[in-house]
Formats: sequence, structure tokens, C-alpha cells
Amino acid sequence: MSGLTPSQTVGPFYAYGLTPNGRYDWVDTFSNNLVTPDVSGDRIRIVGQVFDGDGATIRDALLEIWQADPQGRFADPQDKRALPNAAFKGFGRCGTTEQGEFTFDTVKPGVVPDPDGKPQAPHIVLAVFARGMLLHLYTRIYFDDEAEKNAADPGLAMVPQDRRTTLIAKRDASGAYRFDVHLQGDKETVFFDV
Repeated sequence: MSGLTPSQTVGPFYAYGLTPNGRYDWVDTFSNNLVTPDVSGDRIRIVGQVFDGDGATIRDALLEIWQADPQGRFADPQDKRALPNAAFKGFGRCGTTEQGEFTFDTVKPGVVPDPDGKPQAPHIVLAVFARGMLLHLYTRIYFDDEAEKNAADPGLAMVPQDRRTTLIAKRDASGAYRFDVHLQGDKETVFFDV
């Protein structure tokens, strides 16, 4: 038989294969700490939980983030503004805990242009993988202390006003940005068709 391989449910293999966090005999290829000694800018922590449609936490989800550096440059050969000798790669991976929690330590990204050259508010791209999902989901994390830039962001402008709050991380009492992911239900996070 020839043709495309059909989609299959992903997971729950994350702890062993993708996020061992020192529990196995090899070092993680990627971790939830993106901070490198040579990166400048504001160091931030993003915390949250992943919830299913019934409001229960998901203990074996995998989250990946990709972002620009504080100057709005991506560690990608296509970004001619990037610093190829910088250790900051802007990519991280984190599995959720038994309580569905995740944490990323990184730096606040800078403003980046959209394909038409319009400035986008500082944001982080987030991919969510979880058991029972045939395809992973993409969303963005924006920051509540960037209200003026958020108001002019072309990506946020595509989202209905009453749903935009699902894309905004809010700074909590500890100084971390809180961003919960709801896969379904009344609080469902806005996901993008990429």
C-alpha cells in the first residue's frame, strides 16, 4: 500500500522520549530554560497549567516555545539580523507535571515585523501536544504590560475582542507571567490555523 501515513494520536511518551529532565541517562536536547550567559534583556518566567475540556489538568502534555531575542531577532538563517554566534536559540520544551503545570525561564522578546513589515507586539509562539490530539495546536503568548503594542498587533487584531484575553499572560505577585492553556470549553485558548 502506498500513500501518506495517517495521523495518529500523540503521546503519552514525553517524559521518556522528549523531556527526561535528568531522569534518564542522557541530557535533554532542549529544556524549559532558554536563558544563556550571552543573552541580554529582561529575564522572565512563564508559568501555567494545561486544562482539558472538563477543566481537569493534563499531566502529560508537551509544550514547545519559539521566540525572538530581546532585539526582535530570530536564531534562524532566514533572519539576516540574527547573531549567528549567540548561544540564545529561542526554542524550549517542557512537559507538564502531575498537576498539569509548566514553567519556562527565558527573556522577554522584542518587537518583530510581520510578513508585510508591520510591527508585532512582543510575543512567544507556543505549540501544544497532548494525548488524544491528532495534530498539535499553535497559539501565542502576549504580555499584559505591553497594552499599547498589543492594541496595534496585526495578529491580535484578527482575534475577536472578547477572546483576546486568552492570549495574554498576566504578571502575578511573584513577578512571573501566568498563562494557562485551555484546550476546550468556555475558557478555550485561541489557537491559530498554521
